[in-house]
Amino acid sequence: MLGIVAAVLFFISFLINAADISTNDVFTSTNFMLLGLMCLALHVAGIGSGWAARGRRR
Repeated sequence: MLGIVAAVLFFISFLINAADISTNDVFTSTNFMLLGLMCLALHVAGIGSGWAARGRRR
Protein backbone atom coordinates (compact mmCIF):
# COMPACT_ATOMS: atom_id res chain seq x y z
CA MET A 1 0.00 0.00 0.00
CA LEU A 2 2.82 2.40 0.79
CA GLY A 3 4.30 1.75 -2.65
CA ILE A 4 1.13 3.07 -4.28
CA VAL A 5 1.15 6.10 -1.98
CA ALA A 6 4.77 6.75 -2.95
CA ALA A 7 3.89 6.57 -6.65
CA VAL A 8 1.05 9.07 -6.19
CA LEU A 9 3.32 11.45 -4.27
CA PHE A 10 5.99 11.19 -6.99
CA PHE A 11 3.34 11.96 -9.62
CA ILE A 12 2.13 15.03 -7.70
CA SER A 13 5.74 16.16 -7.32
CA PHE A 14 6.27 15.74 -11.06
CA LEU A 15 3.13 17.74 -11.88
CA ILE A 16 4.14 20.59 -9.59
CA ASN A 17 7.61 20.67 -11.11
CA ALA A 18 6.57 20.23 -14.75
CA ALA A 19 3.71 22.75 -14.68
CA ASP A 20 5.84 25.20 -12.70
CA ILE A 21 3.01 25.71 -10.24
CA SER A 22 3.83 28.27 -7.60
CA THR A 23 2.96 26.91 -4.18
CA ASN A 24 3.78 27.93 -0.65
CA ASP A 25 6.82 26.58 1.17
CA VAL A 26 4.99 23.52 2.53
CA PHE A 27 3.70 22.08 -0.76
CA THR A 28 6.84 22.20 -2.89
CA SER A 29 7.79 19.45 -5.31
CA THR A 30 10.83 18.62 -3.18
CA ASN A 31 8.69 18.01 -0.11
CA PHE A 32 6.37 15.70 -2.07
CA MET A 33 9.41 13.86 -3.43
CA LEU A 34 10.84 13.40 0.07
CA LEU A 35 7.49 12.13 1.36
CA GLY A 36 7.39 9.69 -1.55
CA LEU A 37 10.90 8.48 -0.77
CA MET A 38 9.93 8.00 2.88
CA CYS A 39 6.88 5.93 1.89
CA LEU A 40 8.97 3.91 -0.55
CA ALA A 41 11.59 3.20 2.12
CA LEU A 42 8.90 2.07 4.56
CA HIS A 43 7.40 -0.15 1.85
CA VAL A 44 10.76 -1.77 1.12
CA ALA A 45 11.33 -2.27 4.85
CA GLY A 46 8.07 -4.21 5.04
CA ILE A 47 6.05 -1.76 7.11
CA GLY A 48 2.45 -1.40 6.01
CA SER A 49 2.56 -4.37 3.67
CA GLY A 50 -0.35 -6.11 5.35
CA TRP A 51 1.59 -9.31 5.99
CA ALA A 52 2.54 -10.15 9.53
CA ALA A 53 5.76 -12.01 10.23
CA ARG A 54 4.50 -14.75 12.51
CA GLY A 55 5.78 -18.20 13.29
CA ARG A 56 4.74 -21.16 11.19
CA ARG A 57 2.04 -23.53 12.32
CA ARG A 58 3.01 -27.12 12.70
